[in-house]
Amino acid sequence: MKNKIISYNPELKAMARQLRKSSTLCEVLLWQNIKQRAYGVQFHRQVPMLNYIVDFYCHEIGLAIEIDGDSHEHRFIYDTKRQSELEAYGVTF
Repeated sequence: MKNKIISYNPELKAMARQLRKSSTLCEVLLWQNIKQRAYGVQFHRQVPMLNYIVDFYCHEIGLAIEIDGDSHEHRFIYDTKRQSELEAYGVTF
């Protein structure tokens, strides 16, 4: 399957870089298991997409992984909106 790159707000690039530097323990533990094509596909961390940043994304299969922690507490509506908008582009969560 051809990699599908979804456009993003360029202003999010610096924020994504900062989030990569300050990963939560859960994100670090998952990253250790999925990096370097451990499951036959390549994941990227803190990926800007549209006006959002997803924790992990695999372009090859269109899979986004969000690690819900304190930063997602009481943000159900925001998370649902983000997921719906990205699913319209074929992203699976």
